[in-house]
Amino acid sequence: MKAAVFHKPGDISYDTVPDPKIEDAGDVILKVTSTAICGSDLHIFDGGIPQTKDMIVGHEFMGIVEEVGPSVKNLKKGDRVVVPFPIACGHCFFCQHGATPHCENSNYEHYGPDGDLLDQKGAALFGYTDLYGGYSGGQAEYVRVPYADISPRKVPDNMTDEQVLFLT
Repeated sequence: MKAAVFHKPGDISYDTVPDPKIEDAGDVILKVTSTAICGSDLHIFDGGIPQTKDMIVGHEFMGIVEEVGPSVKNLKKGDRVVVPFPIACGHCFFCQHGATPHCENSNYEHYGPDGDLLDQKGAALFGYTDLYGGYSGGQAEYVRVPYADISPRKVPDNMTDEQVLFLT
């Protein structure tokens, strides 16, 4: 598949990369139909947030469910969904209290590659460096969405991608 890949500050290119695969029973694979660039993406591009290896960027995206992990109950192939920026497990203390951006389980290596870069836990984020879980982002043809029963929201058929995308 094709994806926007960050290589180093100032260097993002449109590359051929491996297709994502179901890694956990609660994952879905999404065919991306729309994606956007956020000002937060510029922090990575400009080098303000460290990233030491290639990474598919993008945290504002939506699409159609293509493949469903065996434990996913709320989504099926063909569902159209919008996916929020934070990745949340839905089960930890913070998720149970509506504070999904502080999920304790989606970004268990939250201190970054050197162990001293963040001073508090926070949820993993799509396409937003190894500090935030190292998950591939949505500036791609396909993306793996973990904890798929928790965050993705089904989109009504009468709404266009343009009407929904910026809810991410």
